[in-house]
Amino acid sequence: MIKTIIVEDQELIRKSLKIVLESISDISIIGMAANGKEAIELCEKENPEIVLMDIQMPEMDGVKATEEIKKRMPHIKVIILTTFQDIHYVMNALNAGAEGYILKAVDPQFLVTGIQMVYHGGSLIPRELAKEVFQSLSSNEAMGLGEKASAVNTYELNQQELKVLKYLSQGLSNKAISERMFLSLGTVKNYISNIYSKLDVKNRSSAIMKAIDEKIIKEK
Repeated sequence: MIKTIIVEDQELIRKSLKIVLESISDISIIGMAANGKEAIELCEKENPEIVLMDIQMPEMDGVKATEEIKKRMPHIKVIILTTFQDIHYVMNALNAGAEGYILKAVDPQFLVTGIQMVYHGGSLIPRELAKEVFQSLSSNEAMGLGEKASAVNTYELNQQELKVLKYLSQGLSNKAISERMFLSLGTVKNYISNIYSKLDVKNRSSAIMKAIDEKIIKEK
C-alpha cells in the first residue's frame, strides 16, 4: 500500500479523491488536510510516502507547505495538484522540492499511475502541461525561447549527461536508466548529481522543467 495524504481546502474534492483512489488502486489515504499548516502537522504525525498537495489554500499555501515538508522530511514525496490558473506557482513548488505536478481534472487512472511512478522514484511532469506552463509565462520569456534554443550546450552537459537528462524527462527511475545505458547505479547517480550542479537545480523535476524551458532536451 502506498501511504498517501491529500491536502486540499475543498472538502468535497478531498473526499472524492479518497474514494476514487482507494477504490481503483493500492493507494491508502491515511489522512487529509485543509491547508498547508495542517499538512505539515499531518506529515509529522503519519509519515506518509506521498502527499497530494493543492496550491492555493488558506493559512499556508501549497508552495510554502512543500518547502517546509521537504526541509523537515525530505523523504516524503510531493505531487502538486494544480489547475491552469495556478501554473505560475508550479515552478516555485518544484523549486521547493516537489516531485511533479498534475491537473486536478485528470483521469483518475492517470493520477494513480503518476503516484505509482513518483513512489518508485520517477518524476511527474506531463509534457503537454509543461508546454502550457511555459507558453503562459510572460511574453518576454516566450520570445526568448529562440535564443535559448541556439545555446543548447550553455550548461556544458556532456553526451552522457544529456542522455541521462532525456531519460529523466521520460520519467525513468535511476535503476531503469542504469539498465538502459548499461551503467552502474552509482554512475547514473553521479551523472544526475552533475546535471543538478550544472543546471543549478535541486531535484529532477526542476531539472526537467529547466531542460524543457531552455530546449536542452527536444520534443520528438
